[in-house]
Amino acid sequence: MRSLLLDTGAFVALLDKSERNHDRCVDFFRNFQGRLFTTEPVLTETVYLLGQFIKVQRICIDFILNGGATLVPQSPESLERCIILMEKYHDVPMDFADATLVALAEEADIDEVFTLDKRGFHTYRIGGRQRFHVWPE
Repeated sequence: MRSLLLDTGAFVALLDKSERNHDRCVDFFRNFQGRLFTTEPVLTETVYLLGQFIKVQRICIDFILNGGATLVPQSPESLERCIILMEKYHDVPMDFADATLVALAEEADIDEVFTLDKRGFHTYRIGGRQRFHVWPE
């Protein structure tokens, strides 16, 4: 089964109808067959960016609770890897949420990401070598 990482920008656009990439992200999500994975830092960023109203935040959390994506917690090893990645890509720059996705890609052997951060994810490498396939195109 196909696996795909879910990044903050695409997550926000998927849930927020006023976001300029909403239709593009919804179209991609509707046609995607497989499993989405994300991390707690991505969920935290998404909830924050969606706004302070509980109704909107609930939609985001319900997306996870209803199986829209699998939430993968950070291990001590992945946190150590995140520090290494953020130092390596400090000039991009790489934030903590992106680092958790790259670490998860390495741990779970996932090379596809649903993101609007094309600059970052075209620069980051899985295991220092492998490129990400970025969606939506």
